[in-house]
Amino acid sequence: MNNLQIFFNGTIITMEEKDAPPPQALLVENGRIREWGDVKSLMNKASEAKLVDLEGGTLLPAFLDAHSHFFQLALSLLQVSLKDAKSPEDVIASIRTFIQKKNLPHGQWVIAGDFDQNKMPGRQNLTLNQLDLAAPDHPLIIKHQSGHMGFFNSAALTLLGVTPDTPAPEGGTIAIQDGQLTGYMEENAFFEYQRQVPMPGKEDIIEAFAEAQEVYASYGITTIQEGMLVEEMLPFYDLLLSHHLLKLDLVAYAGFSSYAEIKTALAPHMGRYQDRLKIGGIKIFLDGSPQGRTAWMRKPYEGTSFCGYPTMTDESVKEAFTLAAKEKTQLLAHVNGDGAAAQYLRCLDAVQEQYPILSTLRPVIIHGQLMGKDQLKEAARLHALISFFVAHIYHWGDTHIQNFGMERASHISPAASALKEGISITFHQDSPVIPPDMMETLWCAVCRRSRDGVVLGPEEAISPWEALKAVTIQAAYQYGEKQKKGSLAPGKLADLVILNQNPLTCPKDSLREIKVIKTFKEGNCIWQSD
Repeated sequence: MNNLQIFFNGTIITMEEKDAPPPQALLVENGRIREWGDVKSLMNKASEAKLVDLEGGTLLPAFLDAHSHFFQLALSLLQVSLKDAKSPEDVIASIRTFIQKKNLPHGQWVIAGDFDQNKMPGRQNLTLNQLDLAAPDHPLIIKHQSGHMGFFNSAALTLLGVTPDTPAPEGGTIAIQDGQLTGYMEENAFFEYQRQVPMPGKEDIIEAFAEAQEVYASYGITTIQEGMLVEEMLPFYDLLLSHHLLKLDLVAYAGFSSYAEIKTALAPHMGRYQDRLKIGGIKIFLDGSPQGRTAWMRKPYEGTSFCGYPTMTDESVKEAFTLAAKEKTQLLAHVNGDGAAAQYLRCLDAVQEQYPILSTLRPVIIHGQLMGKDQLKEAARLHALISFFVAHIYHWGDTHIQNFGMERASHISPAASALKEGISITFHQDSPVIPPDMMETLWCAVCRRSRDGVVLGPEEAISPWEALKAVTIQAAYQYGEKQKKGSLAPGKLADLVILNQNPLTCPKDSLREIKVIKTFKEGNCIWQSD
């Protein structure tokens, strides 16, 4: 028996043509869009259909998350959040309260996240003494909100075997002051020791996987991403699959060094969905974060001679592109600074000469925060896509002014310039760095206003229509799924979102206030607001 639904009594934005008259109603059959038209004709064709009253809301194709870290978002729900901490004392109090509420036994690891030194007095990092005061009887790891750096207290450093004589891995930093550890690490050093921190238990992870999907769905998202799948995560992916926990489509990208093992362990998922999981390709990262001053720049940070640093050599980057070409799979590269962008472009150019197929595999620059206009032209020539973390403008725009000066900060996330070059762009939130709030992201792309109210690069602002394309039809193209997602066209999946306002007609400043009413995955309502 066919499962038929007719969506009506609201505004329907198909994302097919900007100026086309909107249809009155949408007919869905067995989880796919059958057709659109006027209400009467569709009811005559499908008299037994269930009527879904939009109640004056706006129906759109569901959003696609162009880059985030699903597993890390799930883990973050089991950790201490320091997003509201504005002093070391706040950090210490939050962690101690968490330990007390959870009644954690002595010696059990404590994990905290969302720390941002830019919120601290004088923008100072935490000291080892403060870390030890926060958790005197527990090993402690604190993750920076960017995900690229963090802290370990003395108990954690002892367990991990880190001493002042421990060499930092290439592309990473273990901070030493006066011959002693400070507890702070960056990039590859932090990643290496973070992987050694014990994971939560099975039941906690199962609940976190479910809750993380609720978070995405609450923002109208039905396709999500695992932005860096490494072999240590495979047992948890076995759990995810064996318990059939996925209700959203999940596209995972294997870390370059983990690709062979991921390919063997998840062979049925390579390049296609099974149990809602697809391995979409390979992921590398070339530098750090601009707000943490580890992004690799062509010119020094304001008031310094420091340009950040790379995390990979050119040879390694070329090896990654070569592997992607040979495997005929997509490669995503974390690129923040224009120094990292230069490395990405020269390596892609070199490998494309030998493997022209790369130009057809939709290579993606993730973040692209500080790319120069000269680099946008080169990216267009090489057929690279860019997924901008455009919400940086609001969350860290004022920090970027301090780090780079007004001129460079004004060009962050140059969406309008990228579109002028004919580049296919998408937007993301890099969750759990920030929540996957698509309406806030649209507002940032259109208004480009920082927390302090500074408009950064108004010439880089784009229209609400172009912003919507970046999180629907263009995001579907990035995933190679434009034929079945991203717009409300006959034959496509009925992945839908209902909003309480029309983002194309509401005042631009009100975009971030738009609320998701319901989210549908293949015709099934998987989330609705209270």
